[in-house]
Amino acid sequence: ITPENLAALVTSRLCHDLVSPLGAIGNGLELLELSGDFPGIGKSGEMLLIAESVAAARARVRWFRMAFGQAAPDQRLSLAELGALLADVEKSGRIRLRLEAEGDLPRIEARLILLGLMCLETALPWGGEVLVCRGASGWRLVAQASRTKPDPALWGWLDMAHAAQLPAPNSSDVHFPLLAGFARAAGRSIGWELDESGGEISF
Repeated sequence: ITPENLAALVTSRLCHDLVSPLGAIGNGLELLELSGDFPGIGKSGEMLLIAESVAAARARVRWFRMAFGQAAPDQRLSLAELGALLADVEKSGRIRLRLEAEGDLPRIEARLILLGLMCLETALPWGGEVLVCRGASGWRLVAQASRTKPDPALWGWLDMAHAAQLPAPNSSDVHFPLLAGFARAAGRSIGWELDESGGEISF
């Protein structure tokens, strides 16, 4: 079993076990709002904060499950599902996301898109915009920002031939080697560029 597949299995297990308790918390909040024993609780600042936090956590778990979890070669994802994932994460992030494509896509490609977006998110800590589009040559993730934070050691992981010479990334940057590893396993080549005002990842 490859390290990437082992990581995917572990992620799928963790996300599966986290979905149920988060769903139970969400259902409990809804019951509190409907209960006559606590009038007005649904509009309280405390309840709104908890509800927003639960929604953000559930969105992040869905994102992690799709980005890091197991993906069978024959699994597919609709653009509506991908768009919903992007919209959920956009609410709590610094980056505005736009999707331009038609038809559905293999889940393997959806995983590469989400990992690529995480790489661009790392390079855009002050915010920006990213266009996700599909053309005749494949997928492109095009980012624009007022400034970026280049890190050659991290982006070097996407140059698969030189990855063995790089230091191990921190856990917060694990999406870089995983994007390279999953792309290699899927037989996809990664192209990328990054400058002071934006960047692009393609496959």
